[in-house]
Amino acid sequence: MLKHQRKPVSLSLISTDLPVWSGVDTFATFYQKDRDRFHLLLSEPPIIDPIALAENREVTTLPAVAPPRLLWLEIAPSRVIMTMQGNGKFSYRHLWERGVYGVSRYWLQSDSLRTSGQLRLRNYTRSLTLTGTFTAPQHLRVEYELWAAQVPLGRYVLDVEIH
Repeated sequence: MLKHQRKPVSLSLISTDLPVWSGVDTFATFYQKDRDRFHLLLSEPPIIDPIALAENREVTTLPAVAPPRLLWLEIAPSRVIMTMQGNGKFSYRHLWERGVYGVSRYWLQSDSLRTSGQLRLRNYTRSLTLTGTFTAPQHLRVEYELWAAQVPLGRYVLDVEIH
């Protein structure tokens, strides 16, 4: 039987060579699947209007997407799978394994079932670090490169802190 609990989580994704940064502080449901395997389930937080934020105007929240999108991380000491699923318009799945070329897949769907597509990229996991105890990991850091065939699309760092 899976044990679960709600925990505060800080998640960030940054690029080390491109102007890309995103972060969120939220609560997540934490499941311990086995001795060293865990699942972390987060709901997508509200999306803030970045133009209003940059202009120091009153920050507005964009309309919520119904149903909310879910971010699910399957965490083990040498492998992480991150899946985003939700309203059926956009989903993705990343597989990172230390020192291995993994797959990053993105699915785009329109209202018409005939116009859906899949984008498949490769990623190379340069580093995967999981710290904490076997029953309560506290920090996950994945450093990876993203590739489209032979074209590099940047280096990224996924950082998850479980409080």
